[in-house]
This record gives sequence, C-alpha cells and structure tokens, in this order.
Amino acid sequence: MPAPALVLASTSPYRRQLLERLGLPFTSAAPDIDERRRPGESPQVLVLRLAEAKARAIAPTHPNALVIGSDQVACIEDDVLGKPGDRAIAVGQLERASGRTVVFQTGLCLLDTSSGHAQTLVEPYRVHFRRLDRRQIEAYLDREQPFDCAGSFKSEGLGIALFERLEGDDPNTLIGLPLIRLISLLESKGIHPLSA
Repeated sequence: MPAPALVLASTSPYRRQLLERLGLPFTSAAPDIDERRRPGESPQVLVLRLAEAKARAIAPTHPNALVIGSDQVACIEDDVLGKPGDRAIAVGQLERASGRTVVFQTGLCLLDTSSGHAQTLVEPYRVHFRRLDRRQIEAYLDREQPFDCAGSFKSEGLGIALFERLEGDDPNTLIGLPLIRLISLLESKGIHPLSA
C-alpha cells in the first residue's frame, strides 16, 4: 500500500507556510464547516471540535491520507477574540489586551482517512501584552493591518513590539500550527521530516 498523502485542511496562508517548513510534500483543501461557537462551549472544546471537523470535512475526497486540521482562538479569560475584520474592532481588541495576558488555544487533529482514527490535542500559548496607548495601537495597525488575524496582531512581524513576553512550548503555535506536536503525531504514523 502506498504511503498516505499529507493534506492540510486549511486555506490559511500562515498554516501553509508553517507546514512548508517541514519539507514534506502536501496538498491543501478548503473545509466547509460551520465555525460558530456553541452555547456554553469552552475555547478548548471549540478548537478541538473545529480542528477535527475540518479534517473530517475533506476526508471523503482524500482516501489513504493523513489530514491535518487546526483551529485557533485568542482568549481573554473565557471571552474569545475572533479575527477583527476591520480597524475599529482591531483597535478595541488591542485596547482590551493592553497590559493583560491573551491565551491562544490551538486545536490540532491528525486524521488517518484509511481508518477514520483521529489524534487530537489542544496546545495553549500565552501572550503577555505591554501597556499600549491609543497612538501605539494606531501606529501598529497602520503598519501591519492584521485584520485577518485572531487577536489583531502578527507575532511573526511587528506584532512582537506589542508584547512583554511570550510563554509556550512552540512559537509556531501562536501563528496557527503547533509544529512540534504535529511532528510527534506524524511520527506515530511513520512520517518524520528528517527521515523523508
């Protein structure tokens, strides 16, 4: 039986760039799922459910594949900060994050479509924000325009200037795909970037 194909269940350019770092051949497919949070659903349960749902949504068209699903939310306590979509919401999110800790919860799923077995996990990452004034927030948004990013910043760019410190096991998690944990999941299926 041929080795399973690797498929990323995402159209996110950020996740695609992260997965490319591993040097493994893969394709991408767009999952079509409802990403709304259910009443009473915790951020951790939400991202775990959506990561698996994304993988399972594309599974029927990818037999004998390992499908990677991922989803991320930014949270202040249990309040989820979504992708702002526009400047006014981004200003509000960054004003709220100023001087506080924002926890990014990232759900990861590796689905083996030949067996239907899914390995899932949630990887947290904490971002401790500096105290920011309105001028700093406006200057940041003028330069980077992170309106498609949860929490209204890009840590891989100028967003680093917003932080006092970062806390977590894998900095890639903050961008949207916990590569260290993904490598462990892939290794359990006989795939490792250093053995490919």
